[in-house]
Amino acid sequence: MKLLTIINQFSKTRLAWSLLLICILIFELCALGFQHIMELPPCVMCIYERVAMFGIAGAAIIGLFNPKNPVIRWVGLAAWGYTAWQGLALSLEHVDYQFNPSPFKTCDLFVVFPEWAPLNQWMPWLFEAYGDCSKIVWQFIGLSMPQWLVVIFAGNLIALGIIVIAQFFPKKA
Repeated sequence: MKLLTIINQFSKTRLAWSLLLICILIFELCALGFQHIMELPPCVMCIYERVAMFGIAGAAIIGLFNPKNPVIRWVGLAAWGYTAWQGLALSLEHVDYQFNPSPFKTCDLFVVFPEWAPLNQWMPWLFEAYGDCSKIVWQFIGLSMPQWLVVIFAGNLIALGIIVIAQFFPKKA
């Protein structure tokens, strides 16, 4: 219980939210390194997973505004949970494309963003897809990139779960 109280207090600091933001930015820099340095073409699912990562970064920014304010903190936690959950779902779907290829079940040929936010037109170097979702272009310790994303998004959800539980263990007066 003491550990949950410590986690509760830590979640109310800008350091906690900054660490989340830094981790996500590191993952995004790695993705850009794979794309622009190693020249691995991102697919549609890769881009959608990238957007989910940016969603977590956005959640971290929300939390950074005023982590001591419970409303702001809970909005940040909710945004983190939603985007991590969406990222996990996308990653699992991507893994399915890679390990159960089917001509009847494929990802889109082009990314689809809302008309009011055509990210692939505004920043094609970051949001344009030109790879094949079912192709395994990189592996590390036997896991493909989408499998690593499953680990990353699931890890985010586990960390979030612990932090949410800790919210109910405030520091004793």
